[in-house]
Amino acid sequence: MRRAFGCAAAAARGLASLRLAIPLALAGSITSIAGALIGLALPTQITQVALGATILGIALLMLGARRSEFPDVPRQDSIGAALGLAGEFRDPADGRTLQWRTHRTLPGIFMFCGIGLLAGMFGLGAGWANVPALNLLMGIPLKLAVGTSGLILSVVDTSAAWVYIHRGAVLPVLVAPSIVGVMLGAKVGAQLLRIAPARTVRKIVIALLLVAGARALMKGLGIWN
Repeated sequence: MRRAFGCAAAAARGLASLRLAIPLALAGSITSIAGALIGLALPTQITQVALGATILGIALLMLGARRSEFPDVPRQDSIGAALGLAGEFRDPADGRTLQWRTHRTLPGIFMFCGIGLLAGMFGLGAGWANVPALNLLMGIPLKLAVGTSGLILSVVDTSAAWVYIHRGAVLPVLVAPSIVGVMLGAKVGAQLLRIAPARTVRKIVIALLLVAGARALMKGLGIWN
């Protein structure tokens, strides 16, 4: 529910692409079920260390990438063209309109299979991986990548969640009140995404990745309790 509210808000403002999200979400949702089963079997410390190292690695990739706000994709590959993964994106912050299209579509689909596996293993949303994969690998404008990530998460997370619910690893007393806060935050976030410059969005994404990755790594190493 909370993911659906957020992605609906982004899609309504033209900041997400359903056509782009569907094939990637399908790939990720299939592997997320296997990831959830693996995650429940792994020791918590190993899971935390792996999560932290993965997030920090992605943050460093985004930090070193240039022109990530509006990637240049001179030519679309055949798979992306066959799936119709192209369209028009207007950035409300500066009124700029872009014709977007994907490249490296097949590696992108395989990447989302891996992201779904990791999301299921770690038992959390994989927006920290979705956005860089869409933006750096497939050439999607950063704001469109952020908005579309919410659509993908709503499918991938739901698939893995049933495994955790079946194993009794979900606490409804914590989930229920958190939904209210996340729904309100998603509405505010979608509005801020609309007006914030793309460069600012990039800095925020990198900062959040660095903080989340460092925290998970320190928890896994026993430095952060």
